[in-house]
Amino acid sequence: MNVRAKYRMLTVGAVAGVAVLAMAGPALAHVEVSADKTTAGAENVTLTFNGEAENADAGIQSERVVLPAGIPPASVTLVKAPAGWTFKANADGFTVGGKALKTGTDASWSVKIAKLPDGQTRLNFKTLETYGNGDVDRWIEIQAAGQDEPEHPAPLLTLKPGAAPTTSATPSSAPTSEAPPSSEAPPSSAAPATTELASDEGSGGSSTWWIWIVGAVVVIAIGVVLTVTRRRKAAHPDS
Repeated sequence: MNVRAKYRMLTVGAVAGVAVLAMAGPALAHVEVSADKTTAGAENVTLTFNGEAENADAGIQSERVVLPAGIPPASVTLVKAPAGWTFKANADGFTVGGKALKTGTDASWSVKIAKLPDGQTRLNFKTLETYGNGDVDRWIEIQAAGQDEPEHPAPLLTLKPGAAPTTSATPSSAPTSEAPPSSEAPPSSAAPATTELASDEGSGGSSTWWIWIVGAVVVIAIGVVLTVTRRRKAAHPDS
């Protein structure tokens, strides 16, 4: 066998060896979530999370979960967590953590929520997994429906659609309740105008009579003065 042939065989063998090692290696770890009730809008639901350990140098120390829209942090309570771990509500979710677990040990914890959001069938729980040596795995990528799973997917909970909301009778009765105000409004709003109009007419009539009376008095007074003046002149022609 010549040197070139030996070189080709060694190259092929090396590539094959690398491929075998890659296939034999552990798959990338995930954080997963499941629920005891999987219908949108369900109440008093227990969510169970499992964070797979993938760090060869340290154990998992905490798990910070960002809740999806429609699940307020105040509605979440701790059910179960690794020994010594505590629960803390955050502005956008919650954190469970404590003493770092043994290297290679998965973290498992459960929480109860008051109610699953209505009308949603895909809930993503972004999670930051922190190890005792400070390393952080960010499981925060959202997997769109019908698309391949991203490299670091956020835990995904798939739900069944809930029952359609019951139609309320309030909308149909709304026009009836609004009808009286609309029919009564014109008379009530027109009443002040009518009253003002009547008062104006009354005051106008009164003013006219007073003008006639005052005018008559003035005319009579002038007549009296003229009469008296003429009589005085007639009685004293030389004055």
